[in-house]
Amino acid sequence: MADTFDLKGFDGAMAKLRALPVQLRGKAGRSALGKAARLVTNAAKSNAERINDPDTGRKIADNVVQRVRSGYQKRTGDIMISVGVVTERGPIPKGNPDTGPKGNTPHWHLVELGTEKAAAEPFLRPALESNIDQVTAATATHLERELDRIAKKAGA
Repeated sequence: MADTFDLKGFDGAMAKLRALPVQLRGKAGRSALGKAARLVTNAAKSNAERINDPDTGRKIADNVVQRVRSGYQKRTGDIMISVGVVTERGPIPKGNPDTGPKGNTPHWHLVELGTEKAAAEPFLRPALESNIDQVTAATATHLERELDRIAKKAGA
């Protein structure tokens, strides 16, 4: 399911990364990916605002977050930051009560993917698809900047 693509413009950053100790590499990568993921997070929030139901107090956009997946990093050594919608665990309460602003939105996946009776109104997938070039460029820029900062601090 995952698409592959070539990254261009990372040659300088990769050379700097290889010159750093492993502990510092992760810090630079997390910082750069976090800043780039904010572009996707903001786009997802903006997209979710457009499909918001004004008759309810809850908004899916209030629950869009980005998270560092530290368990994945511990298992594989790779850095992963995910953007998604947080909801409370457990079954959906009976009657699906409206809890107001920042309230639980367990229905978000039904909006994103659709049902047999409701058409899909995706807001997460287009957030990345429409910003992939900006995210890649931001990652390269922030990674270079972060590596320069770490190298300067280590050399001083």
